Amino acid sequence: MCDGFPLGWASDCINIHLIRHPARVIASYSAKRENPTLQDIGFRQQIAIFERYPGPVIDSHDIRENPEKMLRQLCATIGVEWDPAMLSWPKGPKPFDGAWAPHWYKSVHESSGFAGSEGVLPNLAGDAAELLEKALPYYRRLEAQKI
Repeated sequence: MCDGFPLGWASDCINIHLIRHPARVIASYSAKRENPTLQDIGFRQQIAIFERYPGPVIDSHDIRENPEKMLRQLCATIGVEWDPAMLSWPKGPKPFDGAWAPHWYKSVHESSGFAGSEGVLPNLAGDAAELLEKALPYYRRLEAQKI
């Protein structure tokens, strides 16, 4: 989010906070941009949004591990009826993807459902490992709240 981006509209929403382990975020982000910073990867901003607009927290690892179980649990938490169609989608870009789609959504556009388990965490070194240490406390705060 850009500094000053208005979020007042979110007070009228059910806010669901999707988290991903920072080692995975850093590895992914580093493939597209050299030397990411804590500001770039958004963990501090996510905590601020969570504190202002609390709601269920769901971890991408848990979704990938068992999509149906986690989506059923999320639906029950927010009062939405479960639909098995939530587990698949048509391949290709969507009109609502936005400007970042060409940079970040290649795998999503090639998929028609959830990928399997993510496997072991990436091994980070140097600046990336230092960034991981800075991001972990923010992630852990949200991880403690996950459904």
